[in-house]
Amino acid sequence: MMIELTDITKSFGSLQVLRGISLNIDKGEVVSIVGPSGAGKTTLLQIMGTLDRPDGGQLMIDGTDVARLKERGLSAFRNRHIGFVFQFHQLLPEFTAQENVMIPALIAGIGRKEAQERAAQVLALLGLTSRAAHKPAELSGGEKQRVAVARALINRPAVVLADEPSGSLDTQNKMELHRLFFDLRDRLGQTFVIVTHDEELARLTDRTIHLKDGQICPNA
Repeated sequence: MMIELTDITKSFGSLQVLRGISLNIDKGEVVSIVGPSGAGKTTLLQIMGTLDRPDGGQLMIDGTDVARLKERGLSAFRNRHIGFVFQFHQLLPEFTAQENVMIPALIAGIGRKEAQERAAQVLALLGLTSRAAHKPAELSGGEKQRVAVARALINRPAVVLADEPSGSLDTQNKMELHRLFFDLRDRLGQTFVIVTHDEELARLTDRTIHLKDGQICPNA
C-alpha cells in the first residue's frame, strides 16, 4: 500500500472540511478525486502531500507515519517522496526550463552536475530536450505544464499529486497531458492522485473517489 489514510479530519475554525476520510491507494495506481467546489478535495490532497496536517487520523505514505516526523524531517521526506503538479505551472520566470526542473534536486542536496543530468533525462522523457534552454515566456502552455511535470519527477518520487493539472490547458494539450500521466505510470511505476473537475480524465483513471461535504460517497 502506497498511501493509507485512516479517519482523517480537518477543520478551519468552525468549518469542518474533512469528516473522517479513510482511503487506501496502491503502488502504481492512478486515482482521481472529484466532487463539487467546497467538498474538501484540495484540502485532502494537501494533507496527502504533507503540506498541511490533519486535526485527527493517521496518514501513512510508503510505510512511514508522517505525523511522527518533525518539520525538518517532514520537509526532507516530502522533497524525496512526493512530487506536485498544480493547475498553473508556477515556474520561475527568470530561469530556463532545465533550471526550473533542477530546483527540487538542488534543494535535496544533489550536486549541480547530477541535477543537470537528471533534469536533461526527465526533459528528454517528456519530449522537451529542444526546449531545455528556453525560459517560461518562450514556452507554450502545454510545454510549461510538461516542464512542471518534469520538475515533479526530478527526485524520482514514489507519489505524484496533481491539483487540476489540465485546468488551464486547451483540449489538445489537455489530452496530451492525460496520456502522459498514464505513460509515466507505466514506465516508472509511480502512484498518481489527481484532483480534477475533468470528467474525461476521471473516467480514464484506475479509480475515482467521489467527495462531498468532506466525506467519501461510497455509492457514487
